[in-house]
Amino acid sequence: MAFLRRFPRSPFWFGGFTLPDGRRVQRSTKQTDRKKAQAVVDRWDEAARLAAQKRLGEAQARRVLSEIYGKLHDEPLPTKTARQFLLEWAEGRKVDTSPRTAAAYAQVARDFVESLGARADHDISMLTKQDVATYRETVRRRTSIPTANKSLKYLRIALKRAWADGLAQDNPAAKLDTLKVAGERVRKQAFTLPQLRLLFRHAEGEWRGLVLLGAYTGQRLKDLACLTWQNVVLAERQLKFKTRKTGRQMIIPLVPMVVDYLATLPSADDPASPVFPCAHKLGSAEGSETRLSQQFHGIMVAAGLAEARGKETTGLGHSRRRTVNPLSFHSLRHTTTSLLKSAGVAEAVARDLIGHESPAISAAYTHMPEDTKRAALEKLPDITR
Repeated sequence: MAFLRRFPRSPFWFGGFTLPDGRRVQRSTKQTDRKKAQAVVDRWDEAARLAAQKRLGEAQARRVLSEIYGKLHDEPLPTKTARQFLLEWAEGRKVDTSPRTAAAYAQVARDFVESLGARADHDISMLTKQDVATYRETVRRRTSIPTANKSLKYLRIALKRAWADGLAQDNPAAKLDTLKVAGERVRKQAFTLPQLRLLFRHAEGEWRGLVLLGAYTGQRLKDLACLTWQNVVLAERQLKFKTRKTGRQMIIPLVPMVVDYLATLPSADDPASPVFPCAHKLGSAEGSETRLSQQFHGIMVAAGLAEARGKETTGLGHSRRRTVNPLSFHSLRHTTTSLLKSAGVAEAVARDLIGHESPAISAAYTHMPEDTKRAALEKLPDITR
């Protein structure tokens, strides 16, 4: 029989009840109101009785907890299954993230639900560190360590939301460390100067301009593909735009080779017109990086800098380990940085030009004079000759 009592030095009511093994115990209800305290101890006593009869399953335990919560807060205990929460969370992220990021969140949510099996239909508060570790290992075996780490990162974001919403006591994904790459990851290389000249020679149409800008600004492919004429100030020989990845406002001096190239392009009456119409059309679409990267890979193949990719169907889709080429358009960022440093340009100037953030230099507090940046860029060799 459950009972209540008060101790002289405590403001809370203590409840007494019998454990499944027959022992009588007293626990603080953490309640100062007698009616609420009685509701708590009655539910404890019921749970102990069901456990003694070996009838306390997950459903009964959740019901007891829900009744206690409802008695104390006058509202039902918030609850969702792992499947329900994760799929709803992924759907909701379509509003505040890019289509590409939202698609990645949705893929991780679906894969984790599949990894959970029947546990996906248990309450999300029942998820454990082992559930997450099993999923991460599945991704690692199927793809690579970097992909497994990225999937873990996305899962941390999702389960942090569950914790913030009061649906879980903690974030089990936050308890796992990322895996060390241990030499598996292919490090991006910089193009050598002969390779760079070879690349420019085989680039045709808009890609000649994209390669030039990539080599002499060190900017990302999508940022360059989406440039409009309002970003180009030929009178001042400058490029002004905001990076899509970090939102950093960039002002980059243009070297004579780039200015000469841009001057040959058809002028547009509308400042919002794209500098590279075909690339802009691809760059504005979902999954554009993949299509643009495929075109650039074709240029590298023509220049003898990469091997052609086979088109045979494996039946494995994209959920398989891929062969990664150490050279890509992103390598031009490494190339520009390497050439600047080889020309004796200070690291702080190179960082500011490329847009790399670090504790040593931050765009919010440090602004590099334009003359310094222009002088640095003009030290770079001419790849058009």
